[in-house]
Amino acid sequence: MNSCPSIWTALTRKKPLNTNDETKLARVLNLFDLTALGVGSTLGLGVYVLAGSVAREQAGPAVVVSFLLAAFASAFAGLCYAEFAARVPRAGSAYIYSYVTVGEFVAFTIGWNLILEYVIGASSVARGLSGYIDALTGNQMGNYWLSVMPMNVDFLAEYPDILSFSIVAILTIILAAGVKESSYVHSTFTVINMLTIVVVVVAGSIKAQPSNWSIAKEDIPNGIEGGDGGFMPFGIAGVLAGAAKCFYGFVGFDCVATAGEEAKNAKRNIPMAMILTLLICVIVYIAISTILTMLWPYYLQNPEAPFPHVFDQIGWIEIKWTVSIGAVFALCTSLLGAMYSLPRILYAMSSDGVLFRIMSRVHRKTKTPVIATLVSGLFSAIMAAVFSLHQLVDMLSIGTLLAYTIVAICVLILRYEYIETTDDTVGDSQFVWKDIFRFRSSSRPTRTSAIVTKYLVVIFAILSTLLGCLVSFVPFTTANIVGISIVGAAMVAIVFLNFVQPVDKDLTISFKVPFVPFLPCFSIFCNIFLMLQLDAATWIRFGVWLVVGEYRNKYFRHSVAVVKFKCPFHSTESTP
Repeated sequence: MNSCPSIWTALTRKKPLNTNDETKLARVLNLFDLTALGVGSTLGLGVYVLAGSVAREQAGPAVVVSFLLAAFASAFAGLCYAEFAARVPRAGSAYIYSYVTVGEFVAFTIGWNLILEYVIGASSVARGLSGYIDALTGNQMGNYWLSVMPMNVDFLAEYPDILSFSIVAILTIILAAGVKESSYVHSTFTVINMLTIVVVVVAGSIKAQPSNWSIAKEDIPNGIEGGDGGFMPFGIAGVLAGAAKCFYGFVGFDCVATAGEEAKNAKRNIPMAMILTLLICVIVYIAISTILTMLWPYYLQNPEAPFPHVFDQIGWIEIKWTVSIGAVFALCTSLLGAMYSLPRILYAMSSDGVLFRIMSRVHRKTKTPVIATLVSGLFSAIMAAVFSLHQLVDMLSIGTLLAYTIVAICVLILRYEYIETTDDTVGDSQFVWKDIFRFRSSSRPTRTSAIVTKYLVVIFAILSTLLGCLVSFVPFTTANIVGISIVGAAMVAIVFLNFVQPVDKDLTISFKVPFVPFLPCFSIFCNIFLMLQLDAATWIRFGVWLVVGEYRNKYFRHSVAVVKFKCPFHSTESTP
């Protein structure tokens, strides 16, 4: 082929699954390194900031339940990521997964979305780290920059955060120096973080008072919003709202998937690292939130630096500063993990020709995508300096949830994928309805059953969105309840129809998602439902980002055609 294929072919072509290709990156990360990367990236703001703010503002002592619910939803996404990591041990995470499954258009959309996710992930942690340090100094830095360089713009922060900009710049240099070198730093910080958590749990258990989980409403001081008291002072609604916010605490485990080309025995170690990361994180979050709410009443928590505040109140100044120093290292670890992932996404996309190929260059000595690392570091530093933490967190959540949704969809499509052989024939249209209900038995997927599965998955996603809207935005009248029941029954029927389709029973990979299609379908619904809980402003900013990305992609393709640049993946025989 000497010219680009049609627009439809270009948008739907898939990347071939050649997992044995050599990589330019250095395969130096073992299971411990990968698990440390996942744990360090995940246990940051969730431990040292989120637990206190959710306990005070949403859930009270039931923040423990909120973390459990968030972990439940995240675990489904983690299992889907783990199967794909076993199938496609390549850099790029959800971008590469969707490329080999549903085509280039969706892959670019997800890749563009992941760029936003990791930029904002790094920026939000940097901003949170800066705020944490500033809180320990009595907000002296913030007050100074606010008096010297105020920014009176509605959608920006109150002042430029020079500290967060500097922290991101330093860590960018560490990442560019080499993956093994940055892994040493990351693993060291993670060990310090875990030791700090152990100190918090052990020291806090000595002073813990279970009575703080059953404070009566009349015992709450006047003028303080404490709900109805007890273990669940703000009711089920508060627990669910807290779960949506606690979901942010589990964002980061998917960064392990971006290390597909730098991991030893990637097909085995990456799925294991993801599962270990989620197990460690849920244990830590439950322990931390339990100790925090037993140490001090939920309505008196400090939402910005809860543990230093609590240990200060009980008079343990030494523990306060030990925890504070450990928290700084922990937040640096989380920041380093977020910054590690973004250059790998840029590297994968530019290697495939959907972004500028200059970012696919790998330094001969450090074996890192150095240009992509520097570009992503600069972008993240600027975002951290000029945007507030609240704006960043909301944008991060919507990007992450969309990526999780696409990965779950891709798992379903691949599990029921048709694999052509020499004796295959195309089924006639008269057999379509029989294939839908599997009246015609088949020992493996057919071309028709694979198409049926794709349509069923799309319909399920649409129904999940409709059900989420009915539950979230429509008053609970008799008509609405009937509508919810009809949509829910249709979703159950769709899952059943998916279940009766033939699957490839000979598939041999190191990890497979159990209970397919039930578990991926539940993951799709959970992610879409949580996305619908975000405010309109977040959706508008997210929509603008996607429109800019698709316009850039269209312009980029037009420029490529003008200079007669050969499109990647014309053939399924090789990969670039």
